[in-house]
Amino acid sequence: MRSTPMPAAPRRRRRSVLAATGLVAALALTATACGGSTGGSASDRAEAAASQAAGAAGDGKIQIPAELADKLKEHGIDIDKWKDGAWKDWDKDKWLSEAKDFVNPVIEGLWKPDRMQSAKEANKTVTTQDASADQGVSDPEPAPVQATPEKTPYHDNAAPVGKVFFDTPDGPAVCSGTVVKDVNHPGKSNLVWTAGHCVHAGRSGGWYRNIVFVPAYNDLGKSEAQLGNATATEIAPYGNWWADWVSTSNEWIQGGSDTGGAGAAYDYAVLHVKPEAGAKSLEETAGALDVDFSAPSASEVATMGAWGYPAAPPYNGLQMFKCLDRPGRLSLSPALPTMYRIGCTMTGGSSGGGWFRVVNGETTLVSNTSIGPEDNTWLAGPQLGAGAESVYQYMSRTYGGR
Repeated sequence: MRSTPMPAAPRRRRRSVLAATGLVAALALTATACGGSTGGSASDRAEAAASQAAGAAGDGKIQIPAELADKLKEHGIDIDKWKDGAWKDWDKDKWLSEAKDFVNPVIEGLWKPDRMQSAKEANKTVTTQDASADQGVSDPEPAPVQATPEKTPYHDNAAPVGKVFFDTPDGPAVCSGTVVKDVNHPGKSNLVWTAGHCVHAGRSGGWYRNIVFVPAYNDLGKSEAQLGNATATEIAPYGNWWADWVSTSNEWIQGGSDTGGAGAAYDYAVLHVKPEAGAKSLEETAGALDVDFSAPSASEVATMGAWGYPAAPPYNGLQMFKCLDRPGRLSLSPALPTMYRIGCTMTGGSSGGGWFRVVNGETTLVSNTSIGPEDNTWLAGPQLGAGAESVYQYMSRTYGGR
């Protein structure tokens, strides 16, 4: 999340923020089933992309669904060769881009601890032109808020928050994500919320590959040196969860870019995941949070908190951090929805991490990290309205419960 230098703008005065302990206490979830959310209905037509990956049979062995194998064959891809390394071929003709073309076969043992640590942050930037496009409806740039580390163990304080690993043409990459409740399958959610740019390159590319979610990654917040002796349970306390279905907005697929572009205001995605081992749902395993699709105006919200695993310097992606601030508005264009913006020093790698607010004692996800400036002083995320709810409902109704 870096950019070219920003034009000078007056910084707004810091306003009161919710005590950090209040939001942290509400976010802390144990690995038990949670009740379903009660969000309103959305349009049956989801502006979304969906995909299927390999599933697990009753004996725990990975099975490739016939329709997935057929889809690969349509694009000249042999499933066995794919799993043996053909997925590393990012030839434009083989880099699937259309919504209907996403595939994500499970490759057992691919995401080992050392490969996870080698993953680079998925940077999203905002250019000077983007940031000054419509200052008339943007609030003054917020004062930086220093990111603070989450308390460990993460499974006691922020179990639904984790890391999203994936492969790009440039190598392994990483974002952040959050387990969210499935309104149509209460207590049994396998849905993860993240950013669109963590699953798809936007208008100039296609779908990323080998997408995996690891909740409460590096549970004890160990340093790089300490992780050399860490157990698998300490690194991935709830295991690895492969995305077998993915949805993002058509606006991101058609308009997203390395600098966010016209897709930034629609930079969200939903994963449906399955465990490499085990039968319980992700929500039963790590807990889950509701999603608020009311898109409250920034002026209505006293405090938002952003959680994630920043990976670009001065961070290294091994620890979970958070920022709390009163949100303001960021407009990239009069034709695009306004985004939320908060002061925060988290860097790339925190992309896709959830933004939360507490209403009547309940913590809900209201946005996710999308873009930020070169000097890492603030973050911006999309408002989650009808379009986002449509993506979510499409995933829940079509693939939830599988």
